[in-house]
Amino acid sequence: MAKGKKSGQTKTQRITLKVAQSCVQLTLEGKRCLDLSFKEISVVPKSILKLGQFDELHLSRNLIRRVPDIWEHFISVTVLDLHSNYLEEVPPTIGRLQNLLNLNLCNNRLTSLPIELGLLKKLHTLNLGLNQLEALPSSIGALKELRYVGLSDNRFARVPGCLAKLSKLQKVNLDRNPIPTEQESSREPPAVPERLYLVGETVLCEDCRVRCQTERKKLDH
Repeated sequence: MAKGKKSGQTKTQRITLKVAQSCVQLTLEGKRCLDLSFKEISVVPKSILKLGQFDELHLSRNLIRRVPDIWEHFISVTVLDLHSNYLEEVPPTIGRLQNLLNLNLCNNRLTSLPIELGLLKKLHTLNLGLNQLEALPSSIGALKELRYVGLSDNRFARVPGCLAKLSKLQKVNLDRNPIPTEQESSREPPAVPERLYLVGETVLCEDCRVRCQTERKKLDH
């Protein structure tokens, strides 16, 4: 994100169709990728609507405050990268991206998320770090293919309960959130800084899995 710049004083770039076409690349996997990162744009350019379908859309490190309702034109997109912008909201129409595998909304100004995120049934990676979120919509629990959720540097005071419904989830990054540790709740200073992660049982070794299951049974009783 362009730190220290005032939006009223920043001259934004205009992306013509010719410029947009020059930013279309093929990945090593043969995917069609439109990369408009670092273009100093404050709006998603309408010219990209004339490019046809592509697989990846990168709009990171710009000055974008609002994303228009254009997702019906990009239903084939599997990667959407909007990190390091000035987004304050995500449009409900993002739920139309039914093929999305990777969504990066890190380093924006989001305070809430639309329930329509729960429609992204194929999503594997969701990065929401460096925002102002205090909660996740319960619909996130419907994302059964989700493997990684990045929630660091937000305002979560507890682990979102909807994450417990995600059987394939392997890692949750909750670093630097105001979640009280057991030591803090008893008003005792922690001996070492705490780093909080959630991992799925499938990534644990057998001994750790057995120990985890034993401790869980104790809590249930």
